[in-house]
Amino acid sequence: MNKKQQQTEQTKRKIADAARALFVQKGYKATSIEDIVKATGCSAGNIYYHFKSKEGLFLHLIEDWNTEWEETWLAKEPLYATTIDKLYGMAEHLAHDQLNHPLTKAVDEFFYNAEKNTEVEERINEMVKGYIDFNRNLLQRGINNGEFETTNVTGLAIILDSLMYGLNQHTRRMDRDEALAAYRLAMDVFLHGIAKPAR
Repeated sequence: MNKKQQQTEQTKRKIADAARALFVQKGYKATSIEDIVKATGCSAGNIYYHFKSKEGLFLHLIEDWNTEWEETWLAKEPLYATTIDKLYGMAEHLAHDQLNHPLTKAVDEFFYNAEKNTEVEERINEMVKGYIDFNRNLLQRGINNGEFETTNVTGLAIILDSLMYGLNQHTRRMDRDEALAAYRLAMDVFLHGIAKPAR
């Protein structure tokens, strides 16, 4: 990476970090590009150059969150011996992350209230596809090693994603122990139909 590229990345990181703090503090809708200009000292044109729009900037932050989540999970994953153990571990990891992440409220606001242009919708669809692929790969490993019956892996991956997404919404009103118990119960219910009985 040359000096100009380094400066570009530093500017992009500076904008993203300042915007993240504002979105956490004020929420998605109440944070304006002008607020981000004041917080960073960068021009609006510079912000648009790096992120195209406020939505693009926020999506960048969600993508960063996804990357952090996956890196943390992949570091933990080897601690779980079987795919079934991994699914319970992943559910617990999701529960902790959603309960503790400072951007959670702003993300809800963005998905439920913000109007989105076609490019933003496409990026969101790509993210969701990534979640489904992640689930499908994990479930396929369970089939390959004989833990699960051979079945419609893509369908199960979508159901698993829907289950985790729904839990994310419902557990907001629960305390930590209730939320973790709900995630574990959901995984019990999900696995009941596909886990092979022990012989």
